Amino acid sequence: MSQIFVAGKIPDKAESILSNYQVNLFEGDQLITEEELCHEVKNAEAILSLLSTPISKKVIDAAKNAKIIANYGAGFNNIDVDYATEKGIHVTNTPFVSTDATAELTIAILLAVSRRVVEGDQLCRTQGFDGWAPLFFRGTEVAGKTLGIYGFGNIGQAVAKRALAFNMDIIYSQPRRLSSELEAKYNATYVSMEEMLSTADFITLHCPYKQELHHLFGKEEFLKMKKSAFFINAARGPLVNEKELVSALKDREIAGAALDVFEYEPSITEELKSLSNVVLTPHIGNATYETRDAMSEVAANNIVEVLNGRNPISPVNRILIKN
Repeated sequence: MSQIFVAGKIPDKAESILSNYQVNLFEGDQLITEEELCHEVKNAEAILSLLSTPISKKVIDAAKNAKIIANYGAGFNNIDVDYATEKGIHVTNTPFVSTDATAELTIAILLAVSRRVVEGDQLCRTQGFDGWAPLFFRGTEVAGKTLGIYGFGNIGQAVAKRALAFNMDIIYSQPRRLSSELEAKYNATYVSMEEMLSTADFITLHCPYKQELHHLFGKEEFLKMKKSAFFINAARGPLVNEKELVSALKDREIAGAALDVFEYEPSITEELKSLSNVVLTPHIGNATYETRDAMSEVAANNIVEVLNGRNPISPVNRILIKN
């Protein structure tokens, strides 16, 4: 019977799908260490890894029988994909099922920072307030404002769809322009990075992380943004130089920021926690019951397909199936 190692607790939806296999589950309260991983994967034909589980060369070398690393997450920068490919190991992810949940969270934190929701909550829970007044606790409306989206893939487009309901103007930037039909669908205008930085009232990131995009946003980019603009990141933490973001926020080079991901995650830059013009959430972009269940099903089905000699449903790399 094939052995499957699951690197942490996941929703029960996967259990019935993998019921015909021997499943070993890591049940520790802390994230599994590299040494523990190396020990646990020695006999595993399949590894169901979490986005927070680094699958390094050392782990891959230890997993001598592995046929697939099924990542529980749309991202896969936690896995050395090139080395897995070299070893003939399938790598899969869970794309698409996270789209709606992540787009909803993006709009939620965008509104939270622009309308000072978290600040207001804290005020009510601590010192309270003296009542309604014309100049009291004003925020920024989103209606009629320009939303700049960097990375206009599935999630970026889902954010645009929701932003249209708020009567926002949509611009987007990325290396490649999309079709005129797709732009018309979302009433979106393709612009250069420079134009997006200088014209957008809100900028949100929705691109995958890769080394060439490390610190895509730093001091130079924040200085080019409007002083009234807000910055949102629900994509990947290392896309942003957090130290330089802190400086931009403290110096009021930008109006505020909302972050669901962090450069040194799970650590959060301490200065971010003390700034009132920042909203912080603990990487919960796709943390809904519906999406996390769907992710477990996709990851489990990828494993079943590969262990049965078929191609996975959502491959990250391409491995030749030997019949």
